[in-house]
Amino acid sequence: MLGVPTWSDRKVEEGIGTLLRTGVLLSAAIVFLGGALYLARHGESPTDYRVFRGEPSELRQIRGIVHEAISLRGRGIIQLGLLLLIATPVARVIFSIFGFAAEKDYLYVGFASVVLVILVCGLLGSS
Repeated sequence: MLGVPTWSDRKVEEGIGTLLRTGVLLSAAIVFLGGALYLARHGESPTDYRVFRGEPSELRQIRGIVHEAISLRGRGIIQLGLLLLIATPVARVIFSIFGFAAEKDYLYVGFASVVLVILVCGLLGSS
């Protein structure tokens, strides 16, 4: 048994906690960076609150968000941070599935798999 990592409930909980903290802090830092960049470039432009203008179409799809973020556009970076924030609980469920499988707790593997399917269907169905 030397060299073979053993999984326990405590290790899975610690891993999930670390994953959630890292995801939230990283996404907050990215959103902050994007907001600072956006304000540096557009902070003094006048705003017309009488007309609602939603996000442009390129910022409504993952490919467009990544392209805008790579181009160092503030709104694209903000959207990328929000995508990461949305992806964090999905990654938590995926990590839980692997953790439960390593513990051979197949009942919870099934429950977590159902939750993952519901999350993915919800995310794909909203577009």
